[in-house]
Amino acid sequence: MAAMSDIYGFLDQHGISYERFRHPPVYTVEQVEELIPDLPGVKTKNLFLRDRKGKRHFLVVVPARQRVDLKACAQAIGAGKLSFGSEERLKHHLGVDAGSVTLLGLVNDPEHRVEVFIDRGIWDADKIQCHPLVNTATLTISKRGLETFLGATGHSFSVLQVP
Repeated sequence: MAAMSDIYGFLDQHGISYERFRHPPVYTVEQVEELIPDLPGVKTKNLFLRDRKGKRHFLVVVPARQRVDLKACAQAIGAGKLSFGSEERLKHHLGVDAGSVTLLGLVNDPEHRVEVFIDRGIWDADKIQCHPLVNTATLTISKRGLETFLGATGHSFSVLQVP
């Protein structure tokens, strides 16, 4: 399937409200904090991971400043050794480039090949911040909107305390 380019159309079609904030391209949490003003909602860090054999792919979403222990994370999500997915895998599975990893990329995974894990600190927030498939804007979406989005893409997910 070709990557969804109109994320706004998808959100509108499913009645998911959002606020959009444009900004210069950002690639790291540090750049986000430097270049983007304080916005409503919790900032996220999105890790696109794969298992050793490359058979399973994961999107792990944590608060922006949280460090993740990949070894402990692998145990927590029931996977073997984890490593970061390549740019090619990222483009293939979520339709985004490095620096633009986002929960909204699940719109480009109609076969549900990416397993989704959301940290409790993100899930308990009223609003989250995420990229709209590119790193030159940030959207804030309510928890209800996020639930609607995940339902619309058909992705199941697990909420856990990511180590």
